[in-house]
Amino acid sequence: MNNSKVQGKVHKYGDNVDTDVIIPARYLNTSDFKELAAHCMEDIDKDFINRVNTGDIMVAEANFGCGSSREHAPIAIKESGITCVIASSFARIFYRNAINIGLPIMECPAAALDIKADDEVAVNFDTGEISNITTGKKYQAEPFPEFIMAIIDRGGLVNYVRAMQK
Repeated sequence: MNNSKVQGKVHKYGDNVDTDVIIPARYLNTSDFKELAAHCMEDIDKDFINRVNTGDIMVAEANFGCGSSREHAPIAIKESGITCVIASSFARIFYRNAINIGLPIMECPAAALDIKADDEVAVNFDTGEISNITTGKKYQAEPFPEFIMAIIDRGGLVNYVRAMQK
């Protein structure tokens, strides 16, 4: 990623979006990341994969990524082109899995509740500032600690560890 800022169009969801909705269990028999992305969100938003563009941002409300601990869920989101997920709160295992695969996620209840579908949003990972370009509103999330940003910049924990061993 090597970028501390992203900007994109918002895809908005509500509370308790679980990993079974993010990537339905019927697709868990593949290790092809593009195949997972092709089915991302299809049980809750059939047209998501046709609307999403590289650089877009996903916004959800409370308890995003609840349910099973499958890492397929953040992989499907990242591979679909989403560059950041903003939510009021995340299930802890989803949070860890997202960072482990290099998907930036930001907790910010005010932004998650206020931002609407199709808004244009910018996120600065260094400062934690979330800007709604559409409305002009700004929100403050916790910026990533340096070590987490390093994991994200390298595309995930495995790549980070490999780089540290060189």
